[in-house]
Amino acid sequence: MALFKKDGVRTPSEPAGKPSGFEKPRPSEAIPVHEGTSMAGSTLNRAPDGGQETAYLGEGTRISGKVSFEGPARIAGHVEGEIVAKSSLTVAETALVNAQIEGETVIIRGKVTGDINASKKLEIRAPGKLFGNVTTPSLVIEEGVVFDGHCSMGASESRSDRKVTLLAKEDRAAESIPPPVRAQADSK
Repeated sequence: MALFKKDGVRTPSEPAGKPSGFEKPRPSEAIPVHEGTSMAGSTLNRAPDGGQETAYLGEGTRISGKVSFEGPARIAGHVEGEIVAKSSLTVAETALVNAQIEGETVIIRGKVTGDINASKKLEIRAPGKLFGNVTTPSLVIEEGVVFDGHCSMGASESRSDRKVTLLAKEDRAAESIPPPVRAQADSK
């Protein structure tokens, strides 16, 4: 396999005559990848928890079905179905997601249609768009985003235990208007 130095000069061990970059690596050879770079040489992003993302679905990716991530992940392509992230999940600006999402920390910069259950935090950052219901203890919405749905700021387990008493329309109107204050005149 051809290796190059920074100045682009071939190493002496490379045979002349074959153009570099077109050779298949031998099974015994390791392909050097520097920390913080992908195989293509572009810099990988850091996850919100400070660690390195372990999964990346690029712009040309289209997935339909259930997707599960064990570590921090980033989606830049199209996903339809269900997404389960054990750690943080970032939906990039180029992403188009039509799925139910469950994760620890979810950051949205792209377009998401579907309900989200984030156990720690949900952030919707510009120019993100979310069309769906949210359950999370912490919600951050930047200026310039679109959020069309309902938000529940508690755990989903406690929501099922909660009882809500509906009031008739007349009762609601009576409760919202305080009783009139009557002034007593001083008689002299």
